[in-house]
Amino acid sequence: MLEHYFGTENYIGSPELNATKYIMSCNCPATEPGPTLASSCGGSAFMVFMGLLEVFIRSQCDIEDPCSRPKSRISMETEYDFIVVGGGSAGAVVAGRLSEVPHWKVLLIEAGIDEPTGTQVPSMFLNFIGSEIDWGFKTEPENMACLGEPEKRCYWPRGKVLGGTSVMNGMMYIRGSRTDYDNWAKLGNYGWSYQEVLPYFLKSEDNLQADIMDPGFHGVGGPLTVTRFPYHPPLSYAIVQAGAELGYPIRDLNGFQHTGFMIAQTTSRNGSRLSTAKAFLRPVKDRPNLHILLNTTTTKVLIEPSTKMVYGVEINLNGFLQRVLAKNEVILSAGAVNSPQLLLLSGVGPREDLQQVNVPIIHHLPGVGRNLHNHVAFFLNFYINENSTAPLNWATAMEYLLFRDGLMSGTGISEVTGFVNTKLANPTLDHPDVQYFFGGYLANCAKTGQVGETAPDAKNSQRIINIIPAVLHPKSRGYIKLKDNNPMSHPAIHAKYLTHPDDVTTLIEGIKIGIKLTETNALKKYGFQLDKTPIPGCEKMTFGCDDYWECAVRKATGPENHQGGSCRMGPIGDPGAVVDPELKVHGIDKLRVIDASIMPMITSGNTNAPVIMIAEKGADMIKRRWIGRRLWNKW
Repeated sequence: MLEHYFGTENYIGSPELNATKYIMSCNCPATEPGPTLASSCGGSAFMVFMGLLEVFIRSQCDIEDPCSRPKSRISMETEYDFIVVGGGSAGAVVAGRLSEVPHWKVLLIEAGIDEPTGTQVPSMFLNFIGSEIDWGFKTEPENMACLGEPEKRCYWPRGKVLGGTSVMNGMMYIRGSRTDYDNWAKLGNYGWSYQEVLPYFLKSEDNLQADIMDPGFHGVGGPLTVTRFPYHPPLSYAIVQAGAELGYPIRDLNGFQHTGFMIAQTTSRNGSRLSTAKAFLRPVKDRPNLHILLNTTTTKVLIEPSTKMVYGVEINLNGFLQRVLAKNEVILSAGAVNSPQLLLLSGVGPREDLQQVNVPIIHHLPGVGRNLHNHVAFFLNFYINENSTAPLNWATAMEYLLFRDGLMSGTGISEVTGFVNTKLANPTLDHPDVQYFFGGYLANCAKTGQVGETAPDAKNSQRIINIIPAVLHPKSRGYIKLKDNNPMSHPAIHAKYLTHPDDVTTLIEGIKIGIKLTETNALKKYGFQLDKTPIPGCEKMTFGCDDYWECAVRKATGPENHQGGSCRMGPIGDPGAVVDPELKVHGIDKLRVIDASIMPMITSGNTNAPVIMIAEKGADMIKRRWIGRRLWNKW
């Protein structure tokens, strides 16, 4: 039986958010399966092995976790104190924290389903891209990037599921550099310098390896378990040694310094994924003041035109439009695409954009949807001197099912990352401009489960390894607009990748350093050989020259998944700002945005950890407004 820590002290410091406060039980009905592993791998050819493996995975109590999953409300109340729109990386945190106050009624609205069991297995982290838990956004045709894609559109996977993209990401826990946050503060965003946001990183964190990380930079006892995966492929160790050969130390990249290589810590627990929903909502699902609606799309925020005060939201539930009232505030945590879309649908945004789609104008706010940006990358493919066998087989499966260890308990060499300075960066600032990701040894799909089976994606008999440089400080900026006034339509996303020449130069320099990495002694025994097959459309250029690489990055752009900036934060008087430093929407009362869209400039690295920090800080600011600083200390 699931045990919770209840009583009046339950809400003081929220001890039930500590993972050690509850135990698992399987004595509950099974969850809805969601997308199957076989379908995520490619269909009928994978049906027997992947289908049987999924049966075994779903029989594992700690992975399936049927008793502590939140249930969607069958009925809801007409009014809540707070309505949180979007149950993703930020929204799950905000709702969990606001519901710590026992007399506040909190409604969390999520457009998707609960997280499927298969997503809990770390090695399956790419499987669910393109499935029903993915919004499946595509950009409008690009002029200078993704030119080799159909219609020149970049694909943007975003989580449409409770837990959001924290259910689909690589789980890497990277905070960004000190300079990121100090730059936010220099723009007039008081309270957002590195020293001021660090406590909110610590508040969430339960770092299981704090004793070997830089002292003073990590927390313990929070709801978010942070640790390395149980198993590391030998190549992971070799890559970080290769980085050291190039002069980049192996270090805690969330500590004193941000330049170097490491086997990253991740948001995982006992060899399985830890989404924000699992960390912040499951332990408190039985709070009577926390209601959750799944499969429910918010269509607009309700704003009184004369006072510009928010009073609720309109939702699409089972095909019917309903209104839910908010006594105190509505919080948009729908992400860098959906939060600006909702503001626009609600009549808040650039006047000319709203007029084009016949949305009544409530408040002219020019910055809504602007300043959209993202890290941009390129995939380098290398062959190594190993046979291209599938990492997933019955042996690795049993190692995971019995011991939560082995290749299924991690993301292969995708657990490794490195931060370096190209010639365009100032190395004295400790603000590197390129991050490296790696791909290989991912135990995600197999047809038979036999040891030695050829990998499903094999091009020949040799194993393929990816080295992926990504531009950390892109200067290119895009924007989001409405295609029409139908809230069920995807918005028009104009990413505008690589429209600034410095982004191209930085990416090319990152490619060159990535190739140098493979020439180190540490990687020599693997026999790295660059795949020199020309990118289609670049065949007439000399392979490896700068013009070739520019052609390649524009044709085969890697559009990363760290979108932000589209509702950027800035002080009163900043003409491009959407929210103030307390994340309140300029010109609208009782409305905040709390997610990656508020970042003035996206952080240097994976954005999930910074988004969780933003949610923690945002929830605290809400408590200060509605409770007061002294009384707030109780919660």
